[in-house]
Amino acid sequence: MSGEPDETSYAEPGDLAKVREFVRDRAAGLGLPEERAELLILAVSELATNTLQHTDGGGRVRVWSSGGRVICDVTDGGALRPLGRDMPAADALRGRGLAIVERICDEVAVETAGDSTRVRLELDLEHSR
Repeated sequence: MSGEPDETSYAEPGDLAKVREFVRDRAAGLGLPEERAELLILAVSELATNTLQHTDGGGRVRVWSSGGRVICDVTDGGALRPLGRDMPAADALRGRGLAIVERICDEVAVETAGDSTRVRLELDLEHSR
């Protein structure tokens, strides 16, 4: 599998399994070790679930490799998500998703373009932390 971007979309909760399988297949094909791929799958699943809970219209997931990293964009029509969140208290009912994503990926960035917000996740092919 090449490092060229490949994409899938999602619009309803039933699509989440397809998104996770897409990310698993792409990550494996790009050489991301299984335990690192599971982190990427978790991060994408958290973001896609947030999309479905808080926006209309679903979203898109793109995965490719570049410069020794697997890169994944999750794009939706939601508002800009601030980074640098503290982990919510243990008894909090919500709010852990993005905090978890930031902690399990090597790099996370958020930007808006027009009416879309893109969260870019990056994981090193070889874990160096």
